[in-house]
Amino acid sequence: MTISKLQLVYLAALSMLGFIATDMYLPAFKAMEVDFATGPEYIALSLTVFLVGMAIGQLLWGLASDKFGHRNTLAAGLTLFTLASFGLAFSDQVWQLLTLRFVQAIGVCAPAVIWQAMVIKRHANQSQQIFATIMPLVALSPALAPQLGVLLADNFGWHSIFIALTIMGVLLVAVTMAQKSEPTTAKPTSVSNDIKALIGSKTYLGNVLMFATASAAFFAYLTGMPEIMAQLGYAAKDIGLSFIPQTIAFMAGGYLGKVGVKKFGDEKVLRQLIGLFSVASLLIFIASQWQLSSIWPILAPFCLIAVANGALYPIVVNRALASAKQSPATAAGLQNSLQISVSSLSSALVAAMASQAQAVTGFAIIICMAGLWAGYIISNKELSKHFSAPDNSRVVSDE
Repeated sequence: MTISKLQLVYLAALSMLGFIATDMYLPAFKAMEVDFATGPEYIALSLTVFLVGMAIGQLLWGLASDKFGHRNTLAAGLTLFTLASFGLAFSDQVWQLLTLRFVQAIGVCAPAVIWQAMVIKRHANQSQQIFATIMPLVALSPALAPQLGVLLADNFGWHSIFIALTIMGVLLVAVTMAQKSEPTTAKPTSVSNDIKALIGSKTYLGNVLMFATASAAFFAYLTGMPEIMAQLGYAAKDIGLSFIPQTIAFMAGGYLGKVGVKKFGDEKVLRQLIGLFSVASLLIFIASQWQLSSIWPILAPFCLIAVANGALYPIVVNRALASAKQSPATAAGLQNSLQISVSSLSSALVAAMASQAQAVTGFAIIICMAGLWAGYIISNKELSKHFSAPDNSRVVSDE
């Protein structure tokens, strides 16, 4: 079934909503501190609460979607997101902000999970190309969402940010309900058996580990870079501009990966990407151990990681979900939940040692590189058998 341009736009909107909801209100933190009459810690906590909600919600919506069908489950999640966004626009107490941000995160997990399952189920023969088209667009969200947030907050106040999210939610609910409902069929296996099968699948687990650790490198960098640049004497404007090169690099990687897979196949391209990621990680680690006068010794090799990730994400996500066609939404939910959990740990490691941000960021990225290789070895049957325990029955005694 060939996907239409409108359907592609719809899937892209679903995929970007979570990132937009995460980042759009960041420029309004100071204004919210004043209106809520609180310190920066509680406003920042609303972001942490949102990430916790996303880590929990991903798996729940995946399980629900496989049981009740994609359209109705997606509509329910989007409705929850829309109601929470509307409530946030009129909140005036910190407890309301934190509670509704958690609910909003739970709701936005539905599109984050289900769009991937929809691609696998409806467009299996085009899934690799669709992922490669949409994922680079997702990379624009963290760059564009704060700019839109600034525009709204400066002209209409921070409340307008959540009104805008409410309108987005209403539109996506309407489009979702206009979609053709797919009949649900009785699943031959239970939820627990689905999860056990996923965890027991080396193909699934290895590719998810690659996705999670490659993402974790991004989170380590995003957490550490503002502090590194501040310590080097860069202005806030320069810090903001520094995120543009890797966004462009990520999109370029997505395009090059799409072309490369079409020409050479995903296995050959994946090996090259892991090599590129490894070289760039080593360069960042070496640079992080020296006293720098410029950010470029770290920024330049990280752009290579961004290129690698832009091409790698569609390959490993497609491989992971294609190996779990009996429960694609559950697989997508578990995958995204693990990805957010590992990325949050990476971010927390850098944040906990922010005074040594330069050194710890390099260290965290090297750990992520090791995780990427571990995932590749696990998922690759030819390699993994060399790392498995020997079969004693086949060992010939020399005695």
